[in-house]
Formats: sequence, structure tokens, C-alpha cells
Amino acid sequence: MKWRALPSDFPPWPTVYKRFAVWEKAGATQRLLDALRDRARLVAGRVAAPPAAVIDSQSVRAAETVGKATRGYDAGKKVNGRKRHIIVDTVGFLLAVLVTPASTQDRVAARSLLRRMRDTTGGRVALVWADGGYTGGLLDWARTTLGLVVQIVKRPELPCFTVLPRRWVVGRTLCLDHRSPRCVRDYERLRHHHEAMVRWAMIRITSRRLTQPRQFGNWR
Repeated sequence: MKWRALPSDFPPWPTVYKRFAVWEKAGATQRLLDALRDRARLVAGRVAAPPAAVIDSQSVRAAETVGKATRGYDAGKKVNGRKRHIIVDTVGFLLAVLVTPASTQDRVAARSLLRRMRDTTGGRVALVWADGGYTGGLLDWARTTLGLVVQIVKRPELPCFTVLPRRWVVGRTLCLDHRSPRCVRDYERLRHHHEAMVRWAMIRITSRRLTQPRQFGNWR
């Protein structure tokens, strides 16, 4: 949905967009998400600060409002648009998000994303699980620069589908996030505004996790 297509019961779209941009510039969405995540972890019987996390990415198609300078082509997924890189805790709650052109390799974007996660969590995360796309120099860089252990979860050589340990958690979060109307495609001219949309989607999901736990079952 484009900004100009807001429902008629909303204020004029420039007013809504301006308030959205002001909140994002002030860091309000990240602070709200952090507070909700800490509370949801406590309700789930865990400590507020997560000791471990899972990283992954998802390429999404970009609308015509996204300029060529900030979009790219993911040859593996055959997607022309942007790629959102996320880190979640072991429950599936979002820790950090980074949006890049879809052509950006996961191991390249991971450095900025891991730095962002360190700032968000206060450096308490010591272990990050990832897939084979994060191999290479990233592992040594994370250990020496950030004091993080990035552990690769390898795919077993099986002829059928199997749920991968740890990695399925971030996959579930990407699936839930992709169901948000504002996250099905990327409509934002600015990359950090799409990051804000991902955070708003997770704010809604985390809030519902706290107020309507039965809809999520044993989401632990």
C-alpha cells in the first residue's frame, strides 16, 4: 500500500508520513520494540537480555517508488528489489534489521547488522547461528572485532525436507513479517523507512504475543 492510498479514516497522508519519519529519526520504533521484546522474553520465562541469536535474510520485490540506486537483483532468488537482513533471539523476537539492495551478499551486510545488534543489545549476545551464506572471513572478523562466535548450521544431506536446528526460528519470524501488508513488497524510497516498517510489523506481532498468547500457542 502506498502512502497516498491510506484509508479515508486516517489523517492526510503527508501528516501521517511526517509523524512516521519524525518517530523513526528519533529512534522511537527501536526503543518501543526493545521494551516489548524484553517484556515478552520475561513472560516466556527467559532473561530479558538474550545470550544468543539467529541471522538470516529475505529478498523482496520493490515497487516503482524505489529508485535504482537502492535496489538490486538477487540472482539466486530471481528478485529485483531489496533484501532485509534480520537477527532474532532464540524465541524469534527481532533484535536488529538492515535493508540493502537485493544484490548485496549476506556475509557483507552481516558486518553492519552485527554491529547494530551489539548496540541494540548492549553487547550481551555471544553466539549467533547462521546458514552457509555467512561463511568466509565473517567468522574471524566477528570473533576478533565484536567478540562474537558465528556458528554455521549446515544443511544435512537428506533427500527430503527437514527442519534445521536454530535456523527455523528466524525463518518463522521472516514468514510472520512477510504477512504484513507493508512488508510484502518494499514501497519506501528510503531504505531506513523500510527498516522501520519491519520494526512496526514486529511491534504488532510482539504486542499480540503479550496480549493474545493463545494465538501463538507454545511460542517459546
